[in-house]
Amino acid sequence: MAIIYDWYENPGESDDSEEKGLHPRIFLNGKIDTEKLCHMIHGRSSLSVGDVKSTVTMLAQICSEELREGREIHIEGLGYFAPILQSTQKVIRNTPNKSSKIKLKTIGFRPDAHLKGELVGVKVSRSKYGRHSEPLTEVEVDMRLKEYFAEHDVMLRYDFQEACCMTRTTANRHLRRLLEEGKLRNIGKRMQPIYVPAAGYYGVSRDVIRR
Repeated sequence: MAIIYDWYENPGESDDSEEKGLHPRIFLNGKIDTEKLCHMIHGRSSLSVGDVKSTVTMLAQICSEELREGREIHIEGLGYFAPILQSTQKVIRNTPNKSSKIKLKTIGFRPDAHLKGELVGVKVSRSKYGRHSEPLTEVEVDMRLKEYFAEHDVMLRYDFQEACCMTRTTANRHLRRLLEEGKLRNIGKRMQPIYVPAAGYYGVSRDVIRR
């Protein structure tokens, strides 16, 4: 199995440039949750699934306690974890109560040299759903939707991504726009939308009344 990627335009480059540079971005091939991870470890060791779960739970608890104390944690073969701070507002030397203007930004991770070594020589393959570096115009999006709804009654967010070759973020932005413009309707829930064409769009007659 290879790492799937596609090319994206570099952000921040001037539109006056002759041609924007591109950078590769990975399409994550699913996600391994704790339950599956525990079963995988169980399958490669003499530990029971329950033992693995207890160990993982205790590891997470101890790591959180040590990170709260400002310590860096090194898990051999995996990497280094450390807290990263940020200021909540602009701070200068004369700012009073500077310590009250700090919060946790994130937990930083730096991979162990062994982990990086294990990934040397990985295979990569460009996604068959390409053209992420060639943004569609609103008219082109409409054309893709008309083709899609000619064969389907409803559309999910993932279907829109596939049809228009977009990232999740870009797809959500276009879907919000299409809802605001009245071209699509959501017949599902707010957090679980199911999209259908509004009357007069994407091959649906203006006389059709949808429930």
